[in-house]
Amino acid sequence: MDSVKMTPKMAFGNVYLTLVACMSPLFQFLGWFVNSVIFVAHNRNPLQLSLASPNKNASDGTPANEPQGKKFRQYVTALSATLGPFAVGTVLAWMSPAMPMLLSADSKIKMTADQGSWVGSLIAIGAIFGSIPAGRTADLIGRKPVIAFLPLPFTISWLLIYFAKDVWHLYVARLIAGTCLGGITATVPMYIGEIAEKSIRGELCSYVQVNVTLGILYVYSIGPFVNYAWLAIMCGILPVIWFMLVLLVLPESPTYLWRSGKNKEAEDALVMLRGKDYDISGELQALQKELEEKKPNGKLQDMVKSRATLRAAFTVLGLLGFLSCSGINVVIFYAESIFECDHCIVSPKASSVVIGILQVIFTFASSQLVDRAGRRVLLLISDSVMAVCLGSLAFYFWQLEHGVDVSAFKLVPLISLGVYISTFALGFGPIPGVMIGELFSPEFKGLAIGIVCVLASLIEFCVVKSYQTLLNNYDRGITFGLFAGCCVVGTMFVFFLVPETKNKTLQEIQEELSGKKKPVSTQGPSGS
Repeated sequence: MDSVKMTPKMAFGNVYLTLVACMSPLFQFLGWFVNSVIFVAHNRNPLQLSLASPNKNASDGTPANEPQGKKFRQYVTALSATLGPFAVGTVLAWMSPAMPMLLSADSKIKMTADQGSWVGSLIAIGAIFGSIPAGRTADLIGRKPVIAFLPLPFTISWLLIYFAKDVWHLYVARLIAGTCLGGITATVPMYIGEIAEKSIRGELCSYVQVNVTLGILYVYSIGPFVNYAWLAIMCGILPVIWFMLVLLVLPESPTYLWRSGKNKEAEDALVMLRGKDYDISGELQALQKELEEKKPNGKLQDMVKSRATLRAAFTVLGLLGFLSCSGINVVIFYAESIFECDHCIVSPKASSVVIGILQVIFTFASSQLVDRAGRRVLLLISDSVMAVCLGSLAFYFWQLEHGVDVSAFKLVPLISLGVYISTFALGFGPIPGVMIGELFSPEFKGLAIGIVCVLASLIEFCVVKSYQTLLNNYDRGITFGLFAGCCVVGTMFVFFLVPETKNKTLQEIQEELSGKKKPVSTQGPSGS
């Protein structure tokens, strides 16, 4: 038989079929996993894991007779807005491949491990200077102008990294990048929460974290194959692309337009987002009711008197604080160095890529679950399993550091961190961002989110900066044991203090946070 010459098209077809064959079991597992969590969430009454409203009967909890707009434009808008979080993911993950380059003998920038900890942690300080100004400015001039401005300092930070000759240049670059990170955290979830229908609001807000994880995976994947300069270039082009998408795709938030007296523009924005056949009168009435009850751009002294805002701030700050204390950014920043031990069976670079892939997969799974299973269920699953994984990793390192033979458990670091990242991505990664966009009233949203992000950034700075100090004094066993303990406390915080926001309008959420009792429904819970 004559041999057949392999054409590029045939080669591509073979690669495609191979990828499909490899990925099919993964997607079958994800389908089973998503449906299993939904089943548990809908049959959870004895466990009291959720506070979901009992009068929902559709698969996603939306009343069957409630009008729904077209979703395509909302998805496109949300995904365009979340390219900024994709760029944030590159900022977070840059440390993992860049640190070995910077600490190598042939690096043009001479840096110590302690200076490296400053390079990693200074983005949290930068976030302090970006959160409040971005939130307040978004209230004054609109969400879209602020989001469109953020790519500029982002690009400047990567240019500084590219041309850096001294460690101080890196300090300045990371401070600027942190400022953008704080601005994105304060504005993008707010924007998506205001442009999305409640039936898909949780999913669209989850795309913030999905794109952060994609940015992390992007850096983990290209890091082993490029040098320091090309790594900066390939990360620096992303803010430019984001800027173009913001200008071409994003409409202004209808909520902001209505509050600003631009009623015709608000109506046009809703029609564009929902479709021409959708009746926008109901949403406009809700916006008008909100405007009559609330004064826009509330002041700090009024905010501290608002029970709903204080409860929202306490909830979000608690979630972001326990997120930081779980050690997630330590794992992301130092992924390669964590796997650098003689007993690890998989190479550090390969392990980092595996971690990145798992994070993307399960963050996407969370986006499919968050509007069907509920926020609290996913948070409880996430933090409790994270505690077990970090506890196992801490015990492994403790044994290793005390001379115990752990050669039979070489896969423990990869499995523990793999499951840890997966369950983090399922709940504690995306859901705090979802709730940032849901819990705050428009009256205080910009100011409150800014203040909460500042406090959360301080916590994050303390955690990341203290990591190297903890390693120097107590080694990895105790360090990761402390992170595991924080996850245990975080699980209790969610169980007792975090409300469910699934399938509730922003007005219903505010009424619940204010302590207003809803009339008791005579209908049975769905799915029972």
